[in-house]
Amino acid sequence: MWAVLIGYLVVVNLVAFVLFGIDKSRARSGQWRIPERTLLLSALVGGFAGAWLAMALLRHKTSKRSFQAKMVAVTAIDVVIAVAGVLLLSD
Repeated sequence: MWAVLIGYLVVVNLVAFVLFGIDKSRARSGQWRIPERTLLLSALVGGFAGAWLAMALLRHKTSKRSFQAKMVAVTAIDVVIAVAGVLLLSD
């Protein structure tokens, strides 16, 4: 079970990182952008670490305070879910 969970987290974090990278590339070239809702959803489903890493390494969405606040909220939700999951599984 842990292997499946770890595999899932690796995949969703890679997807989140790639989505942020694609959005950054499209922002630079003036192309159609990935909606913020999609970026936030990729973080919400467990990809928040990949999203934060992409934001830091690619310097993407770092000046958008409202987006950063939403990312903090998404991260907090994920942490609460993870802690609740660990507590439920430890019983």
